[in-house]
Amino acid sequence: MKALVYQGPGEKALEDRPMPEIQGPGEAIVRVTRTTICGTDLHILKGDVPTCAPGRILGHEGVGVIAKTGAAVSTFREGDHVLISCISACGKCEYCRTGMYSHCTTGGWILGNMIDGTQAEYVRIPHADTSLYRIPDGADEEALVMLSDILPTGFECGVLNGKVEPGSTVAIVGAGPIGLAALLTAQFYSPARIIMIDFDENRLAVAKRFGATDTVDAGQGNAAGAVMRMTSGRGVDTAIEAVGVPESFLTCQDIVAPGGTIANVGVHGVKVDLHLERLWSHNITIKTRLVDTVTTPMLLKTVCAHKIGPKQLITHRFPLDKILDAYDTFGRAADTHALKVVIAA
Repeated sequence: MKALVYQGPGEKALEDRPMPEIQGPGEAIVRVTRTTICGTDLHILKGDVPTCAPGRILGHEGVGVIAKTGAAVSTFREGDHVLISCISACGKCEYCRTGMYSHCTTGGWILGNMIDGTQAEYVRIPHADTSLYRIPDGADEEALVMLSDILPTGFECGVLNGKVEPGSTVAIVGAGPIGLAALLTAQFYSPARIIMIDFDENRLAVAKRFGATDTVDAGQGNAAGAVMRMTSGRGVDTAIEAVGVPESFLTCQDIVAPGGTIANVGVHGVKVDLHLERLWSHNITIKTRLVDTVTTPMLLKTVCAHKIGPKQLITHRFPLDKILDAYDTFGRAADTHALKVVIAA
């Protein structure tokens, strides 16, 4: 089968790989019909994720069709159309029993990281009964690719961790796919104001179409100052960091109001300064999280009911044999205006 393989920092290639095989009774083999590229894949390629070793098939998002199941799989059978969760969960360990699937002792974020992932024609899914979701008949499977990762990530790590409430003021630092997913799902809670901050004018324009009340062009300098002026010097109740670089986390520290919350979503590959000399007395909360996908069933119902439209995040489409072009397009988003690229296997 064809698969996109990580070959070390800065290196990747489309290779012929053997078909995956069932290794345990609770596993399934899924024929991938659509997958996508995540910003985390770019972090892997930069060398920011040491758990991902060279030779790994990348990718942790997608939809597909069950090709084979292990003897203990009871929820699915061959031919079922399924959503692949970016998080694998046994459903039984101490962490899973508390809903923290991201820290499952035999799962978590392993696809495209510690085991081969979804940017291939087929993928092996551990704990299939609790790591796959049946796709309802008639659902838009292309749109549902956005539910593998970015929609639950933006919602859980940004909106829920950020304690977004009706009437509150929210700033999202980073208008990439994750930031826009946080923007879409923040509107579940009717905040009075959602301010998007980014260097990319196109992404800020998209954010306005998606429901942002205000935008700040960080390229104009002193984005934090602009937010403070917008809020009459008070700052924001929720600052969502959706980039994963020190500068964006610093901006969150500069704009959070007393009693507010900083919710980190971005994947950080280098150290970040925490300015407690300024913030120790501000009664703020700083929350980190790896997505648990506990909200995926709710989001699936919401998308299928057309209450939220994640398909609008898709800007480009490629066949699997053009996945290197997809990476180039996704990696040069400022030039290509890419948000999410969908790859058909």
